Amino acid sequence: MTAAATPFGDAPAARYGFGLLVVLLYVFLLAPLVTIVGASFTSGMLIEFPPRGFSLQWYGQFFQRDNLVAALLVSLRVGLITAVVTSIMAMMAALAGQAMAGKLGGWFQIGMVLPLLVPELLTGVGLLFFLYKIGLGRSLLGLQIGHILMSFPYAYVSISAALRQVPPSLGEASSSLGATGWQTFRLVTLPLVRPGLVMGAIFAFINSFDLYTMSLLLKPVGGTTLPLALFDFLTYEFKPTAAAAATLSILLALVGVALVQRLVGLQRAF
Repeated sequence: MTAAATPFGDAPAARYGFGLLVVLLYVFLLAPLVTIVGASFTSGMLIEFPPRGFSLQWYGQFFQRDNLVAALLVSLRVGLITAVVTSIMAMMAALAGQAMAGKLGGWFQIGMVLPLLVPELLTGVGLLFFLYKIGLGRSLLGLQIGHILMSFPYAYVSISAALRQVPPSLGEASSSLGATGWQTFRLVTLPLVRPGLVMGAIFAFINSFDLYTMSLLLKPVGGTTLPLALFDFLTYEFKPTAAAAATLSILLALVGVALVQRLVGLQRAF
């Protein structure tokens, strides 16, 4: 059995070179994560890698800091609400976009992903003025609206891509058998797009959890998100407590991947 060909040819040197390139790419992607996770277990008093000894004290320090724990809870709450709301909105928008054809459908697609095309700072400033006009400036609801706006395109792209994989003939067959539009959606369309729906919700949650610029502009009075709290923390202290908080964020992302695998399987999701 011959080895699989690489994009650079079948020669041994090309295969080894391609393998080395893949290894270097993984090192480039994972080195920051390994560094910050390792630094969170140090027994020293400053963020350093390799860690000086092993200790879990900084995780205890994180949960003893009321401001950091409160910020984590705000981020989790905003992120979960964002994931649910954007998934529902993106599903409806994807269904509407599928019904459109020609140039109208193309412009509709561009409109749905527009927050990705416009700099986040400009979107945040414009939204800040709008929220003050309607009396929601510097409120938790205003922050929630900003996170939904910036996370919506991720859910929409994922769900619309999954919806395009559903053959239209299935809906036609369902209708010919007497199913209503809602029954066709619930029993035929929704199960087939579930991988995209789950991935869209997780992308929306992760994006919301990490939003900094939008959160900075729309930060409610008396509340803050974890990225903002960590930035303020590192302004005055350089303790590994920040590394512990970052490691918890990484753990949340891993939980999201595990959830995808459990619900739909990574092969179907990607």
